[in-house]
Formats: sequence, C-alpha cells, structure tokens
Amino acid sequence: MIQTEKQYNAILERIEELLKDSDNIENQNAKGYVELNILSDLVADYEEQNYPVKKPSLTEVIKLRMAELGLNQKRLSELLGVSTSRVSEYLTGKSEPTLKVAREISKKLSIEPSIVLGV
Repeated sequence: MIQTEKQYNAILERIEELLKDSDNIENQNAKGYVELNILSDLVADYEEQNYPVKKPSLTEVIKLRMAELGLNQKRLSELLGVSTSRVSEYLTGKSEPTLKVAREISKKLSIEPSIVLGV
C-alpha cells in the first residue's frame, strides 16, 4: 500500500524503468513482469483514492461529441429541434435541457443517458 506522495513518485520511476524492457510487459516469465504488475496495481489503487476522475459535465460531453461529429451550434440546434440560443445556453451551462431534449441529445449524439441526466 502506497502511503505518501514520495512513495508514489518512487514507484512511478521504478515502473518507468521496468517498462523500458518490453519483456517485462509481454513475457510472464520475465524477471520484472510480476514486479511491474504488482507496482501497477499499487499505483492504480493510490490514484483511485487520491486522484479520482470526476464524471464529465454534460456541457463537456456535448462539446466533445460536436467536435467528433463536425457539428456547429446551428446544425446541433436543427438536429435537436431547438433554437440556436437554447443550444448556446446548454453549452454555457446557463440552462439544462428538458427531458424531451435530453432524450434527443442521448439518441442523436450517442451520449449515455446517465451522463445526460446527471446520474
């Protein structure tokens, strides 16, 4: 169990050393294979406890999906059946979509319902 940031950093350095030898990654019989896996698990546990990843906001996810799909606000408003000013309010966090619009966002942008509904 990693208890301090100093221990964490030392283990990260050791992991970097072990990763330099691809045998430690691929060959279960390699000397560093077991050590690398144990240290990686320790780091994962420490990071989960000390650096939790927060869920992205709906605004962040919509912007990402818009970029992925090459959509601008006008095209998104047409896709969702709302005004461009309403889309702007969603993207700035000034308002949240109605349940009907949230459903459309989930379907048409392929965003998990739990993210759209904030659960």
